[in-house]
Amino acid sequence: MNERESAPGGLALIEALVNTLDVETGTDALETEEGRTRFALTPADTPGARELREALRATLLAHAGHHPATGPRPPELGRLLTAAPLTITIAADGTAALTPSPAAPGVPALTARVAAAITEALLAGVWHRLKCCEAETCRWAYYDRSPASRGRWCSMSVCGARAKMRTYRARTRPA
Repeated sequence: MNERESAPGGLALIEALVNTLDVETGTDALETEEGRTRFALTPADTPGARELREALRATLLAHAGHHPATGPRPPELGRLLTAAPLTITIAADGTAALTPSPAAPGVPALTARVAAAITEALLAGVWHRLKCCEAETCRWAYYDRSPASRGRWCSMSVCGARAKMRTYRARTRPA
């Protein structure tokens, strides 16, 4: 949907997971074997992965200053992440990292990878730059690289242009 470059680091995982659902067409990549394989999921993992995806979407909408009328709110993501099996690893040089526990399969492993990516992004000060498109028919995740971090749409040439045209038409329409 968007022409933007993928999010950096672990945020690319979150962006990819949120973008498994095409809101406009209703196509869900988690329904396909290929879509699940990308995240090391089984068909039984699909409901949990969807719940995680939609909690992430709500959080990314909040990053962009939008709140969905219905559905999970950002605190829901916090609840889901408390179950993430994570380990703090210390390298020989003394550096520390938060890593997913290797024994966790399916949704717990995906949740751990998401939690580690969020932690990495928080430490880098870029977590707030991962957002969802303002367009209700889109909701695509994107990484906002604008200097002021005020991007509103995944694609200025598609979603942004549509929104601006609607505003223009409403303003110029005879009363």
